[in-house]
Amino acid sequence: MMHKRLLADIGNTHFHVFNGEHVEHLLYEDAISKYATQELLYISVKHELGETIEALKKWKNISSSLYIPGQYDTMGVDRKALCLSGKEGIFVDAGSAITVDVVEKGRYVGGFILPGIKASLESYRCISSVLDIDLDEGVNLDSLPRTTKEQISYGIIASIKALIDKHSKTKKLYFTGGDGKFLSTFFENAIYDETLVFQGMQKALTNESYQG
Repeated sequence: MMHKRLLADIGNTHFHVFNGEHVEHLLYEDAISKYATQELLYISVKHELGETIEALKKWKNISSSLYIPGQYDTMGVDRKALCLSGKEGIFVDAGSAITVDVVEKGRYVGGFILPGIKASLESYRCISSVLDIDLDEGVNLDSLPRTTKEQISYGIIASIKALIDKHSKTKKLYFTGGDGKFLSTFFENAIYDETLVFQGMQKALTNESYQG
């Protein structure tokens, strides 16, 4: 019987740890302090932490174990892991950036990248202080909005939805990431699961019969 492994996805803003039952979201320094002496398998897109993490003897970078047919050379390892979590569908990771990837019969066929919701809001703030608003999470996409807050929220959410709808057709939609649960509510039959990246990591390790 395979023992439980600590898996970590080190993202652009947070450190995510999965113990086989639940996901913990931590600041970098808190995660390193908490897990420094424990055996942990990780992937990372935060290259600035490279030397710090590599110095932790019980941590192992498994990025080289992740491969999906059709991937491109500079494809992020977190996106590979997400795409490996299922053989068919559209996989959306709504974090600092929103990545949308399409998988057909276990093969990556392409995708696109959008600014995350927080980044989009920040871009409005840079235009004018008048546009410095918080997202209206209850925005109605079925009618034209009448206030600045509603209109900015509508512009952000409707744009994301329109692009995903264009490519989804009959494909299942899978969401993960910090804003994934919220965004999934704008789509019918969308599935939100914060463990998808870790499911992909586990599949990659199983395929390599990793015994570490």
